[in-house]
Amino acid sequence: MEKRIRAMYFSGTGTTAKVTSGVAYRLWELMDKSEHKINVSGETDDEINYVKAANINFTPLKAREKVYTFDENDIVVFGTPVIAGRVPNVLLKFLDTLVGGGAIVVPVVLYGNRNYDDALIELRNILEEKGFHTVAAAAFIGEHSFSRTLAAGRPDIHDMEIAGEFAEQVAEKLLKLIRVTGGDNGRLTAALEAAGPVHVKGHDPIRPYYKPQDRQGNHINILKVIPKLDASKCTGCGLCVSVCPMGSIKEDNPGVVDGICIKCCGCQKKCPEGALYFDDPGYLYHKEELELGYADRKEPELFI
Repeated sequence: MEKRIRAMYFSGTGTTAKVTSGVAYRLWELMDKSEHKINVSGETDDEINYVKAANINFTPLKAREKVYTFDENDIVVFGTPVIAGRVPNVLLKFLDTLVGGGAIVVPVVLYGNRNYDDALIELRNILEEKGFHTVAAAAFIGEHSFSRTLAAGRPDIHDMEIAGEFAEQVAEKLLKLIRVTGGDNGRLTAALEAAGPVHVKGHDPIRPYYKPQDRQGNHINILKVIPKLDASKCTGCGLCVSVCPMGSIKEDNPGVVDGICIKCCGCQKKCPEGALYFDDPGYLYHKEELELGYADRKEPELFI
């Protein structure tokens, strides 16, 4: 029998990918140790083997055109960024196509040092509804997509150490469950169902999306704001085309956003020439308010 361990993530600037991949790899390292292999049926050739399966990156638009199906032998560390305190609404249609099939899942959210609000409980609920069993969860911090100073460089070494510790706790919980149930999928599923979804912070029913405000409490609407191009700096390399998760930058017009922009800022942050920028007053005001109001370091929160 094989148990496949992998990360699955949406990651515009790479922060969610870094944490989920790190947790999944460390989880596999821990569970693959020989002393953790148990014999399922009493036969020497029927022990559980833990396999590090290929990660699934569903950031590219084309990757979200596929249907991903899992089963009881899958263990998935599943990550999304937080946008406006929630799971990004552009992902909801894709997430609704997932087939959990009784797989074990660890939901993880990455937020930019403000707050993850209801994103983690929302992601947990979605995965449970799609047939996964949530056994642990976490909220980590990544450099804010709007800023190069808010949570700059995170997840950093300290964050990744915590990610490793989190993987150790998840491995301990899973190995205990597997030992108690003798590795039998039916008994393991019954135990997971009896335990119920992992407890996480957040409100249920889910609260509305966070709306940026000025100091007088007036809403700042940045939904339609898009980055602009400094054509004098653009070399036409096309990197922005490949990193845009919405497919809104076309190959025949690199640097020009012509479609939905979720402001993941992957195009801006990854442009080697710094050719993309924002100049919308509301966006810049909100960015500055975030940098001023949330400068204190937040720490990851783990739920086992």
